[in-house]
Amino acid sequence: MIQANVTERITFPPFQLDLGAGRLACGSDPIQLPPKAFGVLRYLAERPGQLVSKEELLHGIWPDVHVGDDVLKVTISEIRKALADPSRAPRFIETAHRRGYRFIARTEGHLPEPSEAEALEIPKTHYAQSGNVNIAYQVLGEGSLDLVFVMGWVSHLDYFWTEPSFARFLRKLGSFSRLILFDKRGTGLSDRVQVDALPTLEQRMDDVRAVMDAVRSKRAVLCGVSEGGAMSALFAATYPERTAGLVLIGSYAKRIRDASYPWGPTEAQREEFLQVIRDEWGGPVGLEERGPSVASDPHFREWWAAYLRTAASPAAAVALTKMNSEADVRAVLPAIRVPTLVLHRTGDQCLRVDEGRFVARGIPGARFVELPGVDHLPFVGDQDRMLEEIEQFVTGTRHSLGSEPILATVLSASFALPPGQSKVHMHARQRLQDHIARELTWFRGRDFNVGRNKLLVSFDGPARAIRCACAIAFHASRLGMQMTTGVHIGECKITADEIRGSAVDISRKMEEQAAPDEILSSATIRDLVGGSGISFRDKGSLVVDEAIILPLLCVERGPALQAGA
Repeated sequence: MIQANVTERITFPPFQLDLGAGRLACGSDPIQLPPKAFGVLRYLAERPGQLVSKEELLHGIWPDVHVGDDVLKVTISEIRKALADPSRAPRFIETAHRRGYRFIARTEGHLPEPSEAEALEIPKTHYAQSGNVNIAYQVLGEGSLDLVFVMGWVSHLDYFWTEPSFARFLRKLGSFSRLILFDKRGTGLSDRVQVDALPTLEQRMDDVRAVMDAVRSKRAVLCGVSEGGAMSALFAATYPERTAGLVLIGSYAKRIRDASYPWGPTEAQREEFLQVIRDEWGGPVGLEERGPSVASDPHFREWWAAYLRTAASPAAAVALTKMNSEADVRAVLPAIRVPTLVLHRTGDQCLRVDEGRFVARGIPGARFVELPGVDHLPFVGDQDRMLEEIEQFVTGTRHSLGSEPILATVLSASFALPPGQSKVHMHARQRLQDHIARELTWFRGRDFNVGRNKLLVSFDGPARAIRCACAIAFHASRLGMQMTTGVHIGECKITADEIRGSAVDISRKMEEQAAPDEILSSATIRDLVGGSGISFRDKGSLVVDEAIILPLLCVERGPALQAGA
């Protein structure tokens, strides 16, 4: 039997065990608990973090009596009822199937530390370089398939592990995968950035790739929660060669309600929430929607408030929320060609289950699983059912690479002399080519060399394509030439020397309709560059064929975009 030091009181908020009086209380209110159940609870609480076998418990509590497992199960059930601690999502007592029980809550008092063998694994934090920003990441587990967990809204790696239910959720993910966690730039342990330079969706994709490269992960399943799901969906469509599968938990395709997407908050409701952030950040903001089952738990409220405070500043939280509100990935969903699992709780108070159904319908071959519950946070409520679905999906995902189309942003442009000008100096043409080559390298564009006065380039992000187009147009204008441009995002098939697909055809049609020095884009581009600072104005519509008419937008080339800044 493991010997434990005894203290007069063990506190695990909001409960206290008075060992001298043999009493359990919540605050100042006593809670009735049978003597044997009190003994089992005390035995476990005196050994926090340790796995206590059933045999040890039976011998410790009933040393001279033959008692079967059923009695112990009933006793544990009595304790769970007294603590309001559901077995499927425990915060105090965790069941190790067929082995025993572990007390997982934090306790106050001079109790022995768990042994090294029984200590809960908390991974070390490392940093990956993404451009000039350091991205904090952790790795847990040694499974044969990598799983990148993308938390929604804000995150803080160290605070993940201070809430037992969250730590349990992550440990379970790490039990059947190599789990990769990271803090997005501007939040948590990653480099803080100016609030007007918070990451766009494509910068977040860059951060994921940087972390995957740092841990030598060639392909991974992406597991995105809430707005992390929108970025994960875009990543899967853009980088199918690096995406083994996609899991979306409580996610959405568009954040703000309109006639074609009748869910989510209205613009006015979103502004009200932004004001709550400004006024109340530092407290448990948004918990009633995200975790209604724990919203009245003082300990969880305290943890949630601390988690938010350490994850982001009030200004950063406002900026992130605004940026998330601008995202719209509806047009991206049909381009996802990797195995996809969409999980959504029926009573989710933050994002309606209809949004999960919409996402699943939009992704070819996606499997939709509707789970019972009212909580948005995946580690709150019944997490076991969710974990079972993820484990079954991840361990069964072995998707081979094929020749499926990928999502790409295509820039089509042509160069001409202004009216009345018959020629341009040959050195000017060469200088423009040098400028183009430099900008394509900087913005990671791939040129398909379609002609001397033409340009056809693919990009892995829409904001990069727009900024590159602005930079090239700026250089062309200074060298006495005019550039007409069309930019669109869609499915493409790319070979060593050719790009084909609807995005190519539409971007060319846009280019033909553009005026000199004008950069036209589709509404899909606008929907994916939220938070980038790029603005647009309406420019009519484009008739693709008799059945398809696309709204056209013109890029506003203000001072910040004159040279592709």
